[in-house]
Amino acid sequence: MKNIIVRLATEEDGKFAKMITDEMESSAIIRGSGISKRSPASILKKIREGKAVIALTTNGVWAGFSYVEVWANGEFVSNSGLIVSPQFRGKGVARAIKHKIFELSRTLYPEAKIFSITTGLAIMKMNSRLGFSPVTFNEITKEKEFWEGCKSCINYKILQGKDFKNCLCTAMMFVPPHRKNHHPCQSLQSESQTLQ
Repeated sequence: MKNIIVRLATEEDGKFAKMITDEMESSAIIRGSGISKRSPASILKKIREGKAVIALTTNGVWAGFSYVEVWANGEFVSNSGLIVSPQFRGKGVARAIKHKIFELSRTLYPEAKIFSITTGLAIMKMNSRLGFSPVTFNEITKEKEFWEGCKSCINYKILQGKDFKNCLCTAMMFVPPHRKNHHPCQSLQSESQTLQ
């Protein structure tokens, strides 16, 4: 993380939008995993709305990116599109971005449940450290537009075939502490703590 700054993206960072979307696509192809395809215009929109985090070197080289998406009138937000430029991988950049986008989500939408879907073990571990727990797809947003975003994923037919109830991705969710008594897993967590 030496010489890398992770901060809220600004209008000036829009020049990196195409680079970001190109890297998202090529990274998914290399990993052979699914990813919802984004357009440079959608990245630019998130930046302008103040819902994106960017990592840059001190001399202005793009290192990574992520953004916040809002669902169900603010009941849910997703931490999405996390990508790190290949030359900066393995240096803690993804972890720093994940922390910053989580902070941004909590600041902008303190009442919202935050979810993330991924096939990546590293992201699952980062999510766990932030207090996310695995959930079923039924517990995240039901909005059609969210699932429309999966159409460009190579695994979309699997998702469709399972009636959007599960796929190869793992869904994880963070529930704000004051809302935990409304979460179906809370009673199970309490019971397991009692047994220990």
